[in-house]
Amino acid sequence: MNLEILTREDMKNFKTELLEEIRRIIQPASDQKEWLKSSDVMKLLNCSPGTLQNLRINGTLPFTKMGGTIYYSYNDVMQVLNGNKRNAA
Repeated sequence: MNLEILTREDMKNFKTELLEEIRRIIQPASDQKEWLKSSDVMKLLNCSPGTLQNLRINGTLPFTKMGGTIYYSYNDVMQVLNGNKRNAA
């Protein structure tokens, strides 16, 4: 049976590698696009095209249209999600 002794330096290296790996995993979440297309929003909200249209029509979800493409601000989508939070009863 071989025993391997860990030094403080080994532990510091492990900590550094672990933190770098965690940052690498979390990084894509911070690279979120500012403007989303309808298909992206439907995936994010898990809703149908009709539901997304209703959110636009009733003013719940602000949008902008350029040419034939509708864009939504990521922050606006997150505000709608956060505005509909409810406590479990």
